[in-house]
Amino acid sequence: MLSLKSSIDRRIQSIFPIILYSILIFAVTRLVLDSLKSKQSRVFQLYGMSSGGRNRLPVVVLPEDRIEEGCNIFEGKWVWDNVSYPLYEEESCPYLVKQTTCMKNGRPDSFYTNWRWQPHECNLPRFDPLKLLHMLRNKRMMFIGDSLQRGQFESMICLVQSVIPEGKKSLQRIPPMKIFRVEEFNATIEYYWAPFMVESISDHATNHTVHKRMVMLDSIAKHGKHWQGVDILVFESYVWWMHSPFINATHGSPDEVQEYNVTTAYKLALKTWANWLESNIQPLNQYVFFMSMSPTHLWSWEWKPGSDENCFNESYPIQGSSYWGTGSNLEIMKILHDSLQELKIDVTLLNITQLSEYRKDAHTSVYGERKGKLLTKEQRSNPKSFADCIHWCLPGVPDTWNEILYAYLFKNYQNFS
Repeated sequence: MLSLKSSIDRRIQSIFPIILYSILIFAVTRLVLDSLKSKQSRVFQLYGMSSGGRNRLPVVVLPEDRIEEGCNIFEGKWVWDNVSYPLYEEESCPYLVKQTTCMKNGRPDSFYTNWRWQPHECNLPRFDPLKLLHMLRNKRMMFIGDSLQRGQFESMICLVQSVIPEGKKSLQRIPPMKIFRVEEFNATIEYYWAPFMVESISDHATNHTVHKRMVMLDSIAKHGKHWQGVDILVFESYVWWMHSPFINATHGSPDEVQEYNVTTAYKLALKTWANWLESNIQPLNQYVFFMSMSPTHLWSWEWKPGSDENCFNESYPIQGSSYWGTGSNLEIMKILHDSLQELKIDVTLLNITQLSEYRKDAHTSVYGERKGKLLTKEQRSNPKSFADCIHWCLPGVPDTWNEILYAYLFKNYQNFS
């Protein structure tokens, strides 16, 4: 009997560690599962930052993620694609401002969201928000320019925000900036209001004069201090220069205001900007892009001879391969091209003008804002006077600009383990 009891005690002692180990495994498994439930977004399951800040899985950039060698992605056509586009829905992005939410503001059709840019010689790489967030880990991307550039900034946020769980993203407004933070990637996507790039009396982000404009052509330091150290800078400046053929400006003495031809003033402003870049940019660590001019569609006679309207009620892109509206100044384009050629550092020009020229259908028209307020019923009934044929609906054309920016960011990206 004693021998039997001793045998049982030994068996209990032998299985006790197994039971304890099983309990520990169960507890750890439960903790892991609870953690995954709290971060169920695919981005954090695959690429999220662990406590040590290392990648859970490396992001591999495949050949189809890159622009094919020798392909000009700026030459192509718009093709109907209501399966893959839009890349996000208007109502799914809480960061859009009223100026761009055309359907919410009453636009009856959504056709403008279903067009995909198709280059003639290759395919535009598919935008993958996970890979972009991986590239942006511990980095800053900043869009600099006017309200058109703000639209591209909002487009970029909408393209990435759906893969980030609630509580891990935020949008902060600190005029003249907006800052979108992605907490687990320690990354920011930012916007900086500078309609002329150089300093002007219109530099307040919300309280700026539109009709009275005065530019300091050789002053940029107040803006530049906010740009220093930013990893990816995306500049744009055009439409604010085109209010009139002449513009009041200072150059040399800050007290002597003179009237300049716009093309001359633009060239001097680009020189000031170029000098800042060459003094402040570290080419090995920073990328600089410049978006070419965003076209306007103010006069329908340009694409429909004999008519006297604007972009209102347009539902389809312009067909053909050579349309160029009078709103896109070729002299300004040449000045920009020549200025970039003279730079001592690399600035990539993203020439989105021609592809955007075809999109007479995608402007906010009467479904946007005027002086911070949505148009009244009376104003909407008078589109000839009140249609906005400068700004773009979102989702829409600026998403394509960002697809192109994405493609260029990954063009020379190196895989690593």
